[in-house]
Formats: sequence, structure tokens, C-alpha cells
Amino acid sequence: MNEEQLHNIRHSAAHMLAAAVLELYPGTKLAIGPTIENGFYYDFKFPDGITISDADLVKIEKKMKHIIKGAHKFVGKPASYDEAKEIEKDEPFKLDLIKELEEKGENITFYESGPFRDLCRGGHVERTTEITVAGLKLDKVAGAYWRGDEKNPMLTRIYGLLFETREELDKHLQLLEEAKKRDHRKLGKELDLFTFSELVGPGLPLWTPRGTLLRNVLDNFVWELREERGYQKVSIPHITKKDLYETSGHWEKFSDELYKIVSREGHEFAMKPMNCPHHTQIYNHVARSYKDLPQRYAETTTCYRDEQTGELHGVSRTRAFSQDDAHVFCRRNQVKVEFLKIWDIIDIFYKAVGFNELDVRLSLHDPDNFKKYLGTPEIWQEAEDALREIAKEKGVDYVEQKGEAAFYGPKVDFMAKDSIGREWQVATIQLDINLPERFDLSCTNEQGEKERIVMIHAAIMGSIERFLSIFIEHHAGNFPVWTAPVQVQFLPVSEKHVEDAEKFEKEFKEAGIRVGLDKADETVGNKVRKAVGQKIPYILVVGDKEIAGEDWMVRVRGQVDQEKMSKEEFKEQVKNESKKRIA
Repeated sequence: MNEEQLHNIRHSAAHMLAAAVLELYPGTKLAIGPTIENGFYYDFKFPDGITISDADLVKIEKKMKHIIKGAHKFVGKPASYDEAKEIEKDEPFKLDLIKELEEKGENITFYESGPFRDLCRGGHVERTTEITVAGLKLDKVAGAYWRGDEKNPMLTRIYGLLFETREELDKHLQLLEEAKKRDHRKLGKELDLFTFSELVGPGLPLWTPRGTLLRNVLDNFVWELREERGYQKVSIPHITKKDLYETSGHWEKFSDELYKIVSREGHEFAMKPMNCPHHTQIYNHVARSYKDLPQRYAETTTCYRDEQTGELHGVSRTRAFSQDDAHVFCRRNQVKVEFLKIWDIIDIFYKAVGFNELDVRLSLHDPDNFKKYLGTPEIWQEAEDALREIAKEKGVDYVEQKGEAAFYGPKVDFMAKDSIGREWQVATIQLDINLPERFDLSCTNEQGEKERIVMIHAAIMGSIERFLSIFIEHHAGNFPVWTAPVQVQFLPVSEKHVEDAEKFEKEFKEAGIRVGLDKADETVGNKVRKAVGQKIPYILVVGDKEIAGEDWMVRVRGQVDQEKMSKEEFKEQVKNESKKRIA
């Protein structure tokens, strides 16, 4: 079965879901029902007093499959705008869609399948019996604002899974169960990495000492790699005058996501959603010679975006997030070398954190929707050709994705597959010819003439919050030793062993090892269970034999048998794992 066929089956199933809901809950208003990866969904506004939960899905699915067995034919019928409005006169969300189609001058079609009719542009099976009921399952219920705007009504979204076979469905359900176990929101709480506060607000994570330690270990490694390649740290404020973003284009292209502030004197400011416009002003505060280039700036700093409440998800989608951001200001003939330096950093970093292979995507602009972008088609063509040349120089296979570019320039996106097969976009390198034009960034060349420079944007983790959501789920909380907030946990057998355990703790800390000490008045068994639950790599029970200088019996995460070694051997093993950054 090809992609088009599978899309048509899923799209048709969305219609059958809506038909089932209308039969079971008369008076329900219909919104939209598109296909998505692995299935489909439909949004509904149920009558007052009716609330749908996951417990209702069995009943709805049964009704849905019953309708499918009716072998109804899908028949498309065009309609004028006035006819469509009359047909959907009692459907407010459909009327909203018809109005939009009329404004765009697009054709309107209705599709009938048995007793059900829906506004739709098509892509269906011929008869409902072609929908593979063996691979069909209604999955979950969620809330969703109409058009994704929290100012609009809240709708009930019912998600469905649909695969070609029962085996594929079962495989996917197993993956979903594994994903639940790895959910970063669950593990973040269990491992005490981050929390949220009603007083602080949604989408604004608070990082605990352990979570902050994990962030810093990773960020320090990124900085180490950058420093070796000539980067310098800079620091910028978290707000800016409106003027900066008007010049950069963010006020026009990014306005809906800006947090805007008006001072008591009436001045307009914005919380920064990204750092590049600020960094241009550091470059531009003095005259630059070609001998000064490249200028490489790096900074890990918090940015802010006005994300809608319904789109927030743990720490993977937040309103405040930290970027390990860097910008290179260079001449055109230096772009390739600088890109390859960043590419090296990405390769080294992702192997160290357990992603051994990254796929490469060239994210390009959409020439059919050029109003989304800054600059001219000629500038974009030049930038995109440069990226293709660099990818070929690197000798990697890559795919091109039209419409995925940033509004100011094309980019190389790096895609990682996690341990259960899900693909994530992680690092990115962007070539920017537009912002140097808008901010008049230049250097004096060998002939004493003004020469326009270019910018390279480089994020290794990108949003550290989002990266950590991927990292936590990839490892299921079993972090590589070099990244673990607590690498070794000491468990004194009794109160009389605490003092010596504290000496071990101090000794290991002085050796650069991150150590925990459980002094609770509990049994050793309870302490071990807690340490195992916290997924600490190494656990050592401190009793008479360990204090007397005998070999230690070390519990190693994921192993049944303990390892026997001397204190010094153990200390060196942990230090070497940290130094070598073994994933």
C-alpha cells in the first residue's frame, strides 16, 4: 500500500468517526478531521452536558466499525458558496471554513458516504469496506482550541490509529506503551529534575539542583568544543526595544509569538524570542577589518515565546527556554570552513550523548509562499546552493525539505532517532544573508572597500529544555555516567558507618566525581531500592568491610551481579568514564 492509499483510508476513517459520533450524540457540531502520522483525528463540539473521555472510545469505535461494514460509497458533489452555507447553516465551524474558502476563491466539495455528509476536498477510498478495521483503534481524547487559538471555543479531539494490518497496529501500541514509561514528564518528576508551579505559570519550568547539574554538564561540554574552535562568550539582556525587531523583521514575521512590554514612559519593548539580533549589535559596535573575521560569539541564555496553552508539553514545548546559541560573522569565502567546524562539534557531541547516527535535512524556503521570508529569491538561491555544496563536501546523504527554512535563511537540520525509533530534529546550522543586509553588517576588505558579510547561526542542543526531553526519553532516565547528576551513591549500613561514608563522599568529590550519600535511618534494602529507582549508575553499601579497606562490591546499574574492585580501581573507572564521555 502506497502513501496516497494509506492517506485515503485514514481520511475516510475520520469521516466514519464523525458519522459514529453524530449517531451516538445528536446535536454535536463538527469541526475538522485530517489525517496525521499513524492515523487521524476529528474535532467536535459536544452538546452542553456531554463530556467525552477515553472510557467512551470503545462504544464510539464499535459504532464506527458498524458503519464501515455498511459498504457505503464515497461520492463527491461540488457546491456553490451559497449552497454550502445553506447546507451547513447549523454548523458554525463549517461556516467558518466556507468563508475562508470563499475568500481564497477555492472550490467547495461535499462528500457523502451513506447517511453522512461532510465538507471535504477529497482523498477517499471508493467504499467504506476498504478501511482496514483490523488495524483501526480509537486512541485517546484531548482538548483543542478551534484553529489552535485559545480565544476560540475549546473542542474535543478524538484521535484514531489506523494501520494496514493488525500486526502493524499491535507493534505501534507496544511502542506507545514503551513511550509512556519513558515520558520525560513522568521521569523528570521521579528523578527530581524539574518541576512546574501554578504560581509561576504553565510552560515555565523550574529546574532542581539535579536537573540544573545535568543541564550544566551538557552545556559545559558544548562550550568546551566551541572554545577549542575559537568561540568567545558574550552576554545580552533579555528585553529589547521594538526598533531592534523591526529592523530584523521579527516584529513583522514573528509578532504573534512575542511577549510585548510597554514601559511606564510608553516605550515598547519585547522579551527576546531569539538572540541573533542582539548579537548583530555586538558585532557592529566597532568597525571591523577582514583581519578580524571570523567573529564567533556563543551564549547560553533564556528566550521567551508566547506559546498557546494547548501547545505546551512538559519541557519539550515551553514559554521560557534556554538556547546554547552561537553566531559566526564571516566572509563568504569562510562559510564552508566555519560550517564544517560546527558540523564537527555536532558529530562529537551527539556520539557522546548516545546518538551515533544523525540524518541530514536541508531545510529550504517555499518559493510558492515567498511572503513568509525576508530577502529576495536570488539571495535565497545563493544561500541554498552554498548549503548543498557543503553537504556534498561532507560526503553525507541528505534530503531537501521545502518550506522548512527559517524566515531569514536556509538551514542544515540534524535528525536523530531515539532508542524506540522516533525521529527528532536536534542540532541546526543556518546560513543567513538577510540579517547582515538589514543591519548593514560589513568589514573592510583588502582593497579598503566595504564588504558585506554573512552570518551563521549554530545551535547544538538548541532549546536545552527540548533536547533534555528527547535525551531523557532516549535513555529512559539511565543517563550515561558522564552526564548523570549523581554518579555514585554511598549507602551507610547504619549510623555508625555514616562518618566514614562522609569521608568517602569527600574523597570522591575531590576527585571530580558527583556523589550522593543516603544517611536516612532506613534499612539497606530500602536505600538500595531508592537508589535503583533514581537510576544512579553506581551504588556502594558502606559497611565494616569497606571501611576496613577490603575490596568493594559495587552495584552497577543494569547488571544483576555486583563488581568487585578496590576503592582506587573504582574511583579511576568512574573518572575515566567521565573523561572519555562514554555513552
